[in-house]
Amino acid sequence: MGKAWAAIDEQGRFVSVAVLDATVAAAPGWREAFAEVANALAQSPDGPPITYADFSAAAPWVAYAAEAGPAPEKLFRALGVEYQPVPAAPRPVSAPPQPVSGVPQPVSGVPQPVSGVPQPVSGAPQPVVDMPHAPWAVQSAAIPNQPPAHPVSAAPASSAPASPAGPAGHDIAPTPATVSGPPADVPPFDPYAAPVRRIKPSAPPKRRTGLWAGVAALALVAVVGGGAGIYALGSDEPGEPETPPTATSSGFPAATPLAPGLKPWAQAALRSPEERALAVAGPSMVFVEVMFTGYVRNKADGALLNKAPVTFSRRCSGVVVQHEGHVLTNSQCVQPTPDVLVGSALNAVANRLVAEGTLQAKDTSTYTRSRLNTSILTGANAADQPESRLYGQLNIAKGEVTDSPAIPGTVVRALPIEAGNVALVKLEQKNLPTAELNTSASISTETSLLVLGYGTTDTSFRAATYTVLSKSVTVTGVDTSTPLNPYRINEDLGLYSRGGIAIDPSGRVVGMLDNDVLRPDKANRLVVPVSTMTALLQAGGVTNALGKADNQYRSGLDAYFAGDESTAIARFDEAARNSPTNLLAQSYRQAAVDSRGSGDDSGGSSWAVPVIAAAGGALAVAIVVAVTMLLARRRNSRF
Repeated sequence: MGKAWAAIDEQGRFVSVAVLDATVAAAPGWREAFAEVANALAQSPDGPPITYADFSAAAPWVAYAAEAGPAPEKLFRALGVEYQPVPAAPRPVSAPPQPVSGVPQPVSGVPQPVSGVPQPVSGAPQPVVDMPHAPWAVQSAAIPNQPPAHPVSAAPASSAPASPAGPAGHDIAPTPATVSGPPADVPPFDPYAAPVRRIKPSAPPKRRTGLWAGVAALALVAVVGGGAGIYALGSDEPGEPETPPTATSSGFPAATPLAPGLKPWAQAALRSPEERALAVAGPSMVFVEVMFTGYVRNKADGALLNKAPVTFSRRCSGVVVQHEGHVLTNSQCVQPTPDVLVGSALNAVANRLVAEGTLQAKDTSTYTRSRLNTSILTGANAADQPESRLYGQLNIAKGEVTDSPAIPGTVVRALPIEAGNVALVKLEQKNLPTAELNTSASISTETSLLVLGYGTTDTSFRAATYTVLSKSVTVTGVDTSTPLNPYRINEDLGLYSRGGIAIDPSGRVVGMLDNDVLRPDKANRLVVPVSTMTALLQAGGVTNALGKADNQYRSGLDAYFAGDESTAIARFDEAARNSPTNLLAQSYRQAAVDSRGSGDDSGGSSWAVPVIAAAGGALAVAIVVAVTMLLARRRNSRF
C-alpha cells in the first residue's frame, strides 16, 4: 500500500514522509484519495500541516514536520489501511548507514475505488529483494526545481490494506509478509554522521506579474478603443445631408475667399450625373470682354459727330479648348461686322448726349437708326482702325476689368456668321482648365443637353458681376437647310450666353451657343455643332488637348463621385497646384475633406467600426488568457 519514512530536510529539520506505492497510485481513485485525505487532514483544526508534498509523482508523497507527531500514521489510517512499523536490527553508531535488503510491496491485487473513502482490497504485501529507495527517488518525473533526496537512518514503516468489512484502525487484515532477512545495515540515527543530500523543498511557482500586467494593458486598450469607437458612432447625426463644396478652402492659403464662376452642387442634385458633368466643364468657361475706342465720323466727309472718342464694350462667353490659353467664342462678340460696330458706337454717343442734356432719353433709338448708314467708326485719324482690347476672365467676372484676374488676349481667327460665327482667341496665360470636345457627338431631336454661359442680374452695365449659369435643355430640331446643320433648343440663358457651350452627360462639348436671328427676340437658342468648332481649330493649327492638370482634376472628380475622398483630395491638390485658376478643384477638395470628416452616408465615422472590432478582439484575447492562467493556477494549487 505504502510506506512511512523518517528524514531530514535541507535545513536539518526532522520530517516524516508518507509514500503511496506507485502500483497503488496507478489504480483509479487512489492518487486522488491520497491527495484529498492529506489536504483534508492538514485543513482540520488539529490536523498536521503539510511541509512538503508531491502528489503528481509516480509514487505520491507528503512530508510532515517531526513536531506534528505520527502524521503518516494518521494519513494511512484515514485511508482505511493498517499501519505497522517494520522492525530493524540496530547497527553500531560508528558504522555507515546501509540500506535494507528490501521493502514490502503489495502484489495481491490492484485496489479498486468504492463509494465514500477509497478502500483497498485485502491482500498481503509481497516481499521484494530490491534495495529500497527513498520516496522521492521513485518518481517518474520530478517536479520543477525539486532535486531528489536520499534516505536517512530512520526505519521505514509499512501499511497494509484493511478489510473492507472492518473499521479502519483494527488489525483484521493479514499481516504483511516479512522480508527475506532481517533489515540489516540500517543504523540508528547518528547526528554526527557526514551530511548527505536531503529533501529540497519545492520552489514556489514563479509569479507571472509581467503576464498579468500584459493582460491588464490589453484589456485597458480594448476598453478605451471600444469606447472611442462607440463615441464616434454615437456622436454623428444619422441622416444628415452630405456637406456640399464650399467656396473657401482651408487647404490653400488665399487672401480672399474662392469665387468659382459655377457652383455645380447648387445647380444640380448632389452627386448626380448632372452635377458631375457641370463640374467637368465648368472650370473652362471664360467671360470675354472686348473694349473698343474710336471716333464716330460722317462717312461722306469724315467729319466728327462728336469730338470726344467713344468707348464701349461687347461681352459674351467662351470656353478654353487648349490649356496653353486658346479659347473658342462668338465672332460677332470679339470681331463684329462694321454695321454692328457703328451701331454700338452711335448708341454710346447718344447716351453721352443724354448725360450732357442735349438729347432726351426717349430719342436715343431714333438718333442711332437715323445715322447708322451714314456713319463710320475710326481711330484718331480717319484712315485708322478703332482700338480694341480683349480680356478674358475665369470664374466670377466683373465688367471693365483690365488688370488681374483679367487676362489679355487677341483674336487669332474668326468665322463669319454664315460659316458658323465662331472665333479663336489666344489668352496670354497658360495652364488654363480645358474642356474636351466630343467630335463624335450625334445630336437629334429630343436629345437632352446641358448648356452653360455667363449671365448677370445686375442692372448697372459697367460694373456688373457675371457668373456661369447652366440649364437642362432639349433639342427641338436640327436645321438641315444649311451645310452647318445647327440645331435649336427650347431654353435660353440670356444675352451674354452667346459663345457658351452645350455639353453631353459626361461634360464634353457638343456645340456653341449663338443667337437665333430667325426668332423675334433673337435669343441664344441656336447651337453651332462641334464639327464647326473643330474645323476652326484645325485651320488655326490648334489641337483640343487636355493638360496634366485637367487629367488630375477629372481623376479627382471620378474619386469624389465614387466616394473615395482620400484619393479625391490628393488629385484635387495636384490639379489646383498645376492650374491655379481652376477654383472648382479647390472647392471640391474642401468638399472631399468635409465629407471624409463627417463620415459616410450611414452616419458614423469610417474608422469607428474597425476600431471597435479590434477592441473587441483584444478584449476577447485578454479574457481567454486570464481564464487560462486562473485554471492553471487552480490546478497547481490542488497538486
